[in-house]
Amino acid sequence: MTGEIVNLRRARKAKARESADREAARNRILHGRTRAERARDAAEQAGADQARARLDRGRIED
Repeated sequence: MTGEIVNLRRARKAKARESADREAARNRILHGRTRAERARDAAEQAGADQARARLDRGRIED
């Protein structure tokens, strides 16, 4: 009736790893965006910048 021997250092590290994995998963859900979403937003921003520049080139200053 001997119990299983547990290495406490390994157990602590495993627990810390699990905690970090859960935190990372939560942050991915809260803050993560896919590469496609970032690319789409960058393309929209570039288009807006080009449109603004086009309007500014046609502006007549007094």
